[in-house]
Amino acid sequence: MSGASSDPLDTARQMWADDPASRAMGMELLDLSPGGAVVAMTVREDMVNGYGMAHGGLVATLADSAFALACNSRGARTVAAGFDVSFLEAGRLGDRLVATARETALRGRSGIYDVTVVREGGEVVAEFRGRSRTLAR
Repeated sequence: MSGASSDPLDTARQMWADDPASRAMGMELLDLSPGGAVVAMTVREDMVNGYGMAHGGLVATLADSAFALACNSRGARTVAAGFDVSFLEAGRLGDRLVATARETALRGRSGIYDVTVVREGGEVVAEFRGRSRTLAR
């Protein structure tokens, strides 16, 4: 690849193109903007736990993928420094879950991003807060 891209969103687009984990879970990028991203996933049979609910770790992974796209949308390689997730409702087999990430704060190399995961139709399934750190160049 020659030269640097003039579009800061290209960092996030390239990260997404090189992400086999999100692809394996059937995630779909719906929207990408500076400081934001929307990603969707349908809960499959291999994604439910012993109670027939979407496995919490996979719901968190959906939110984490949206968070990763949002925090890489400014053109700099950025990684997670940590996150917290609160589950409010259970996802179920066949549910289409949509994670919307938005930048809440960005100071120097540190950022805070909130992600809301909803069942298609609007019912909130989980709230996620991620902390990011931009890598030194």
